Amino acid sequence: MQSTAAVDIFVSSGLVSQEQLTQAQEKQRQLKTQEPVGDLLVSMGLITERDRVKCLGEQWGVPYVDLTEIQIPEEVTAAVTQELARRFKVIPIERSPKRITLAMKNPLDIFAIDEIRLITGKEVEAVIATEEDIILAISANYRTEVNVTEAVAGVMRDIDEATITLTEGNVGGDDNISIEQLKELSGEAPVVRLTNMIISRGIADKASDIHIEPGKDGLRIRYRVDGILSDGMTLPKKAQASVTSRIKIMADMDISEKRAPQDGRISATIEGRPYDFRVSTLPAVFGEKIVMRVLDKANISVGLHKLGLLPYTYEMFESMIQRTYGIILVTGPTGSGKSTTLYSVLAKLNSGEKNILTIEDPVEYELSGITQSMVNNRAGMTFAAGLRSMLRQDPNIIMVGEMRDQETAMIAIEAALTGHLVLSTLHTNDAPGSVARLLDMGVESFLIASSIAGVLAQRLLRTVCAKCKEPYSPPKDAIKRIGMNLDILDKSEVTFYRGKGCDHCKGTGYKGRVGVYELMPVNDKVRELILARGSSYAIREAAIEAGMRTLKDDAMEKILLGITTLEESLRVIYAG
Repeated sequence: MQSTAAVDIFVSSGLVSQEQLTQAQEKQRQLKTQEPVGDLLVSMGLITERDRVKCLGEQWGVPYVDLTEIQIPEEVTAAVTQELARRFKVIPIERSPKRITLAMKNPLDIFAIDEIRLITGKEVEAVIATEEDIILAISANYRTEVNVTEAVAGVMRDIDEATITLTEGNVGGDDNISIEQLKELSGEAPVVRLTNMIISRGIADKASDIHIEPGKDGLRIRYRVDGILSDGMTLPKKAQASVTSRIKIMADMDISEKRAPQDGRISATIEGRPYDFRVSTLPAVFGEKIVMRVLDKANISVGLHKLGLLPYTYEMFESMIQRTYGIILVTGPTGSGKSTTLYSVLAKLNSGEKNILTIEDPVEYELSGITQSMVNNRAGMTFAAGLRSMLRQDPNIIMVGEMRDQETAMIAIEAALTGHLVLSTLHTNDAPGSVARLLDMGVESFLIASSIAGVLAQRLLRTVCAKCKEPYSPPKDAIKRIGMNLDILDKSEVTFYRGKGCDHCKGTGYKGRVGVYELMPVNDKVRELILARGSSYAIREAAIEAGMRTLKDDAMEKILLGITTLEESLRVIYAG
């Protein structure tokens, strides 16, 4: 439990009201958890992690430092080795002949302070920072990527030696290595180091996906960061068999099967943080392509206030999710942040007074106080079967990872019509298109009209890097394409921003992503159009009359607020 003095700081600082603090303490009692109230306030979306850490620093009498706002000289970081920094979650930010100032996750860790004092021979002054900022600062300042080429070369020499030892007498090289030899080679230290290096770099860059692509002459590694794929490294062709086998073994796949696609999962703790990797293989001309989706289980940014909903949309959506029955759909393409939105809604509704159940494929993030189930088609645990069983578990709120077929949709509608709030996702381009998608599945229009409470369509746009943000004048044709009237637009009052590129954003001008949203309320007029099987255009017009702001409207407002750029909006929303 957190001390009374500590929790009072949240109120006295104006971060939460006494009522909100009481709600968090009540939730703590109901869940019978030892999780500090500060952590619960963060998970409930009432304060940010930075707010929590600032208050901890105030309670302990330790200054707070925002590592994103300072530049650390190279001679300062040299005082503490990278191994020590990662082990204790610390980074030096100032240095003098007799003293070193450390930004620490836990400034009360006397073991870390004593060891660094002994190693450096300097007195240690501790300040507090968020764990995420410390990890990012370590990755940015120690620059492990500089030695990636040399490290790969060294590992490749070791792999060559191991391969020669294992394949002596074989004719045909890698293609002629037996399954047993492949297993042995993939367990060798150099292959393990190389595979770990590939994964660690993806995590350091905050990649959402790691692509391992076989080519004619080499193995290309690419990382998707903020929605954009970029090249990481290229490995020699001779590394392909061992790296592929290593990942397949880690993901519990059949390494002898190279002609059929496979799916697997890897769970690992890296630098003290739990990660899951969803692994998919695809046979291709030059070997098996592997894509690993990175799921940082400890760092999901849940909380409606963190999603980037503008005030008008936020209020409408918050009101919508307070309903006790009906279906709320979140739509958008793969990788548009639908799961994060659903988890944020669940975190908001998870008061301890409701029975919340989910069926997912897979469970991406674990939420305390919620019963989460995973699809297992081999065992007969499909979305439909799981949903049917959940209705016998006295639920208040049900989350279905995805409506993939008519059976799942019909059971979800039945649940919504019998007094349950159902949350789910669909793959559609916009909110009105969800009606046509459900009709295509074979769901009757009267069932759609009576069960759907609202639809939230979304995309993710890269945000302008705060470190190198600057005003600029975009091309006139781009302004026209986004729908702004050049004659009406008063350029003296409107400023466009972009990032010019810096070390913080690796020269891209962008750092992080924000959601853009289109929230369609279902009122009587929209219901009439759904019943009459009206066109998506007609439904869209009626929804706009009811207060819906389109994806383009939302993006335009975020451009004018300087959050994102006109070019980024054109790329994601207006393309085609």
